[in-house]
Amino acid sequence: MDRPKKLSIAIAQLNPTVGDVAGNLKKAREGRARAAELCVDLVAFTELFISGYPPEDLILKPSFIKACQAAVEELAAETGDGGPAVMIGSPWPGKHGVHNAAALLDGGKVHGLRFKVELPNYGPFDEKRVFEPGALMGPIDWRGVLLGIPICEDIWETQVTECLAETGAEMLIVPNGSPYWRGKQLERLNIAALRVAETHLPFIYTNQICGQDDLIFDGASFALNPDGSLAFQMSAFTEEIALTRWERTGDEWRCVEGPKEIIDEDDEANYRACVLGLRDYVNKNGFPGVVFGLSGGIDSALCAAIAVDALGADRVHSIMLPYRFTSEESLGDAAACAKALGIRYDTVPIAGPVEQFEAALGPLFVGTNRGITEENLQSRVRGTILMSVSNKFGPMVVTTGNKSEMSVGYATLYGDMNGGFNPIKDLYKTEVYRLSALRNRWKPSDAMGPSGEVIPSNIITKAPTAELRENQKDQDSLPPYDILDGILERLVEQEMSVPDVVADGYDPETVRKIERLLYLAEYKRRQAAPGVKVTKKNFGRDRRYPITNRFRDGL
Repeated sequence: MDRPKKLSIAIAQLNPTVGDVAGNLKKAREGRARAAELCVDLVAFTELFISGYPPEDLILKPSFIKACQAAVEELAAETGDGGPAVMIGSPWPGKHGVHNAAALLDGGKVHGLRFKVELPNYGPFDEKRVFEPGALMGPIDWRGVLLGIPICEDIWETQVTECLAETGAEMLIVPNGSPYWRGKQLERLNIAALRVAETHLPFIYTNQICGQDDLIFDGASFALNPDGSLAFQMSAFTEEIALTRWERTGDEWRCVEGPKEIIDEDDEANYRACVLGLRDYVNKNGFPGVVFGLSGGIDSALCAAIAVDALGADRVHSIMLPYRFTSEESLGDAAACAKALGIRYDTVPIAGPVEQFEAALGPLFVGTNRGITEENLQSRVRGTILMSVSNKFGPMVVTTGNKSEMSVGYATLYGDMNGGFNPIKDLYKTEVYRLSALRNRWKPSDAMGPSGEVIPSNIITKAPTAELRENQKDQDSLPPYDILDGILERLVEQEMSVPDVVADGYDPETVRKIERLLYLAEYKRRQAAPGVKVTKKNFGRDRRYPITNRFRDGL
């Protein structure tokens, strides 16, 4: 076969659903049909597209593996029509276990298979639990082009790409299920640049876009030419199929046509991740909409904006749940926020049930002083009312606590922690303020909410309070949030010792107090709703501390 000098590849940056084999196959068919309209030679999908990623312990279910394999073989048969070949990810049975595979489909059959060699087992990944690693193999000879297909983690080490280069690969196409966290795209580009520098091969990086429980996959697929220059860049947080064209001069392939999008970064990317995470969680789990308490505070206001941008105003229901400590300012701010976003806003006073609980508990509490227990009754009544609305009408309860609060346990179990999903769970309080101000001056291109000021400025500027007692302020119990978040970022994200945090200029007693609260609140976090991951170390998948734990750092 003559070696081609031109090649057109469609990059399918799409949104699969874990476990929906039939739906993912349908989406793959539609993607191939769109690629055929673009007259391409190959359409490249992402890692484990047929199963959805990450499938976790579904891989241990034999019937699931059979369904995935059957779907791939069905799609392979359809490539006998002379249209585009397909590269697609799927679980695949092997002699000693199940592999994370990339299948190249062409000519009506499975033309070639490659299995993931490097199985990640850190942070949100536990692939060694369910997959068997593949052996090192050379490229697939496809239509006269030698394609190297390392899969995701295979490019974060050197042996797979070195093997492919040494065995004659002309081009690397890398299917990925690479989750988002702030700054991740720069990490990907740096790794890709290293592999290109080592192999001198063009490098195509395809990544899925979706929310899957607490993980966000941002797409942002790209390619590098053999000299390390950016060949193309697709959008982040956007489902799309992009046409790229390649030409060979001598032994070198270069991209001559492809998108050059500018992707959102930093706070803009975090906001879009929160929107995508909530949207996919609600839609893929079949909820008609969401309901939550709108308190007049900044956390619930930001969650309201995210919910409207994700789902549209008609699917968002906010409820003010006032008690005698709720200020007129909070009532006005909550109503103004709901009006700015165009969402349903109801008021359900909670004095009656709170006082009845107190009366019922009176004989048990006789001789004690009022305190946190009585304050938390307010939160638990609110949680019960919101869950009742959810039970009656079907919307999912959004819980609205931020990472600062969840770190130190400044939240009430079975109260304000009630809910199915938390879009701001991995945002520190200082980030909540930044993203609220950001949303008032900027709106994502795919947001369904209105432009302009959607979070009243007074909500952003006033002192935060839970309003569980007279004149309460958060900083009665906690240090200022800029100090708290600085300490938490060092203790949680960086795993710094208490002495090292103090050496960065923080008060020793304050650091010891925050470390103590961080450990004590582990039992609460284990019972918290899932929520969007935007940092490198979120609570849950990344930071897995024991609940029973007597270790405390020295100073």
